[in-house]
Amino acid sequence: MRRFVIGTRGSRLALRQTAIVRDALTAIHPGVHIDVLEIRTAGDVSKAPLSEIGGAGVFTGAIEEALLDGRIDIAVHSLKDLPPRDTDGLLLAAIPARADARDALVTRSGATLANLMAGARVGTGSARRAAQLQLLRPDLVPVDIRGNVDTRIRKVDAGEYDAAVLALAGLERLGLAGRAAQVFSPDEMVPAVGQGCLAVQVRAADRDARALAEPIDDPPTRASAACERAFLARLGAGCRLPVGAYATVEESTLRARAMIAVRDTIAVEEAKGAAGDAARIGAALAEALIARAGAGVVSAEP
Repeated sequence: MRRFVIGTRGSRLALRQTAIVRDALTAIHPGVHIDVLEIRTAGDVSKAPLSEIGGAGVFTGAIEEALLDGRIDIAVHSLKDLPPRDTDGLLLAAIPARADARDALVTRSGATLANLMAGARVGTGSARRAAQLQLLRPDLVPVDIRGNVDTRIRKVDAGEYDAAVLALAGLERLGLAGRAAQVFSPDEMVPAVGQGCLAVQVRAADRDARALAEPIDDPPTRASAACERAFLARLGAGCRLPVGAYATVEESTLRARAMIAVRDTIAVEEAKGAAGDAARIGAALAEALIARAGAGVVSAEP
């Protein structure tokens, strides 16, 4: 029987996410042999702010290269780290059921956002989170923070930051959900595209790997992800603004909410429709926000 190799980042969260995928695969395919190869990405090597080293693909490029050259057969990513269009020769064979997509506030004392002192320093590496935080509390000071989940929590506990905003899904997967002093609703803080989703990527021509991975795909999650990724793809490389999108599917109906922050204003659009029209709905949300953001702010090209 063929042995498969999964490639992943080496952080504790990435390895936990890979274990989730591997366990799901072996439950469906008893006896299959799956090894794990840890790969360092540009985002792992650099300590510079993400805004300086570039966001799209910084945590996934090296893993995709290993997949294309055959060192690995399957890649496991956080979907939000992947660019919104598939890399040539690769495809997403499975997007398993989504974890909680919301953002969470971590503080030393358990204080909520309302109870933080004026001028509190809140760590986040996300311009999207920073913009929405300042809408909720204009007196707070978002400060760039790097490092894995454990590192960011340690920095809060050590007093380097008064708080930090992290993905709730990551906290839950590491057994740290109890550190969330507050969980923001998608109305308060629109999540990042793909937040809470895992992506199982294979070579398009590798039929065995596709057959292995496809049974763990979750159709409602895939439809939600298709909407969100179409939104981001339509904004294009010219988008220089903090953006977020979140879609859900219930009984074949998709509902989506998206945002763009422009200077001191956050524009939000909502839409709903058939889950089968997910990509169209996402692109239409982008068109609506492009119109509101103004010419030249985002790419006008599809």
